Amino acid sequence: MNGTSSQQAETRKVARFTGWHAAAILVAFFGTVGTVNVVMARFATSTFGGVVVENSYVASQEFNGWLDQAEQSKELGWKAEASRLADGRVAIALQGAPQDAVLEAEARHPLGRLDDVQMSFARQADGTFVSAQPLPAGRWTLRLAAHSGSASWRAEEELR
Repeated sequence: MNGTSSQQAETRKVARFTGWHAAAILVAFFGTVGTVNVVMARFATSTFGGVVVENSYVASQEFNGWLDQAEQSKELGWKAEASRLADGRVAIALQGAPQDAVLEAEARHPLGRLDDVQMSFARQADGTFVSAQPLPAGRWTLRLAAHSGSASWRAEEELR
């Protein structure tokens, strides 16, 4: 019996966990983490324009003024609805605004891949405003600004 048990022990060799195994596991783990971090950082920097405000301290000092302006705009009761014409120009229906209102806009691509476009509008006979220049196809955020006398109104509209 002793002969068979010693033969079984010799044929059943147990692999040992060595320093090389530990090193391979650590390299594989940190290599995977590092690769994922590099890929995610690349995606983040390639899809975000990077500037929300030029100077965050100045923006924080002006924030309450912006809230006051937004409240004044809301009190005017003007409403805008944006649509795209067949030729690529933008039509804005500005409801509640007086006849002498002047409309301007800045079109911003949400992901910052295309440059901002300054837009001017002409009032049509039906009261809508139509842009002078076409806007490239795609999704845009329009920052609208209308003025009539001392009244000033601002809003944002999505254009798809």
